[in-house]
Amino acid sequence: MAITDIQIKAFKPAASAFKRSDGGGLHLLLSPSGGKLWRLAYRFDGKQKTLALGAYPAVSLALARQRRDDAKTLLAEGVDPSAHAKAAKRALKAIRQDTFKAIAAEYVVKVEKEGRAKATMKKIRWMVDLANVDLGDRPITEITASDVLIPLRKVETAGNLETARRLRSTIGQVMRFAIASARATHDPTQGLKGALTAPTVTHRAAITDQAKVGALFRAIWTYDGTLETRAALQLMALLYPRPGELRNAEWTEFDLDAGIWIIPAERTKMRREHRKPLSKAAVAILCNVREMTESRKLVFASVSSLRRPMSENTMNGALRRLGFKSHEATSHGFRATASSLLNESGKWHPDAIEAELGHVGSEEVRRAYHRAAYWDERERMTEWWASEVERLRLQALDDDSTAR
Repeated sequence: MAITDIQIKAFKPAASAFKRSDGGGLHLLLSPSGGKLWRLAYRFDGKQKTLALGAYPAVSLALARQRRDDAKTLLAEGVDPSAHAKAAKRALKAIRQDTFKAIAAEYVVKVEKEGRAKATMKKIRWMVDLANVDLGDRPITEITASDVLIPLRKVETAGNLETARRLRSTIGQVMRFAIASARATHDPTQGLKGALTAPTVTHRAAITDQAKVGALFRAIWTYDGTLETRAALQLMALLYPRPGELRNAEWTEFDLDAGIWIIPAERTKMRREHRKPLSKAAVAILCNVREMTESRKLVFASVSSLRRPMSENTMNGALRRLGFKSHEATSHGFRATASSLLNESGKWHPDAIEAELGHVGSEEVRRAYHRAAYWDERERMTEWWASEVERLRLQALDDDSTAR
């Protein structure tokens, strides 16, 4: 006989648990502590089983009956309601575990294993922490473009336009990692292209006018500071590496007899080994430095500790002492200077120049970069550039003498 809500409310606990049936296997189990628990008794595969349907009054009489009928439907289809309920709980748990925060943590571990630099990892973790404030506890599959826009707008409103752009990129990388690991189906950041205010790009200071470049080279070659600082600036002019690649260079990376500098993957921006041909002029400078420093690991060490590399401020400070202001020349600016003049010469394939700069961008450059492609041309280009540096330097000396 079916029970009613009035009866359920009137049921009082007894010394031992007892049942009150509602029909069709559905019954209310009353515990000595006063709990009223819905249960469904049924048979499946020849075995007697019981399915928990919730507690009264959170699960009302009507809802309990609905859950009973749903279970009966499953039984009619040959499905065990208990196994079905457990599978649903596991799926729900998996969804809750696949939060943005959890997947972002996995992504951070992944990129760290790939050998990203410590400075890069610090930035990635910082970006993930910013995103986690608003997205961390959200299931990855439920995050929409408008959800992503919330943390982006906070950063943008604070005036940090470039940070907002980088944050969008980081969130997108996490989302694509989730897609690759089959825990998401789309990247909501793709719908935000053009939604953020574009930051004003500030290019690093670099001299590209030939007469001014010549004056820069003349000043460097006559720099009266320490020999190592002068040598570092000269090599920046001749080889135009990234400043950190030269400052952290170790003698084991150089084969001066063969004229090759092999920059290890962990110290390059693109995280792949970069081989640079050395001009005769660069080899001569390195040989001169080696006479004084070959007993140590670093080619250019800090004045305060031989175990630490020369600071980039040392090179930039030398440029200031030579009369070049921060908006005119920096150690990183030698790359733009060389790139501009090499391209303007029309003598070299653009991809050979990009490969020499250690850039990996377009598919053409990416292919050129593998298997030392363009190596012969880069060797010729390196010697030509060394002679061009010398020509511009001497031209500046002549111009200076004429002006006097």
